[in-house]
Amino acid sequence: MGKVVTSTVDASEIAKFEAMAAEWWDPNGKFKPLHMLNPCRLDYITSQIAAEYDRVLGTPAPFDGLRILDIGCGGGLLCEPMARLGAEVVGVDAAGRNIPVAQAHAAQSGLEIDYRHTTAEALAEAGERFDVVLNMEVVEHVADPLAYLTACRQLLKPGGLHICSTINRNPKSFAMAIVGAEYVMRWLPKGTHEWHKFITPDELFELMSQAGLEPVDRKGFVFNPVSWKWRLSDRDLSVNYVTAALAPALPA
Repeated sequence: MGKVVTSTVDASEIAKFEAMAAEWWDPNGKFKPLHMLNPCRLDYITSQIAAEYDRVLGTPAPFDGLRILDIGCGGGLLCEPMARLGAEVVGVDAAGRNIPVAQAHAAQSGLEIDYRHTTAEALAEAGERFDVVLNMEVVEHVADPLAYLTACRQLLKPGGLHICSTINRNPKSFAMAIVGAEYVMRWLPKGTHEWHKFITPDELFELMSQAGLEPVDRKGFVFNPVSWKWRLSDRDLSVNYVTAALAPALPA
């Protein structure tokens, strides 16, 4: 009998995103917050990858030779920029309806991206390994964050880079991410997020350490209601934030 691969997928969470799959590439639709946040996310991701792998942004295909995994890829909002930068990109999502949406948009964009309906745990069990694992706005939706982050670490090559963003848990995040985004602005369907699943930066660093990762950086994503844009912050991690961590390197 083969080994049973456990999964941290939460079926109720997947159902929420299945219902919104067709709207991924509508900048004014249900994923408007991600479209607004994406330039800021990309700034952080590309700068971290460039620093870790000694690549020069602005040159042709700076991520050539790097294998990048985007877990919870949705419609491909991060996969496509990574592919344009020259990386070999695998995008996976536990919500099956997202995959044909992502595949169709990549084809329209002339990009080759390996999209799969699968989980981090299944990929790790299959022995897949990557230079970079992107884990953006996913950890607050899984059933077991530690088991999930452990699978992410297993997916990294020695010394590989793990980038993870999520939402802090405090009264401000409840007001902004749930009341503001879901009820006032109606950027997201009501019930998209559950406040008790949010994770503080210290908790996430501890979970990553327990999973065998070495946290090396964290920054906040801060929304400016005047300019209507997001920016990175070294100090304000009160709502949305992003982290970088490394997998253990091989002994010298």
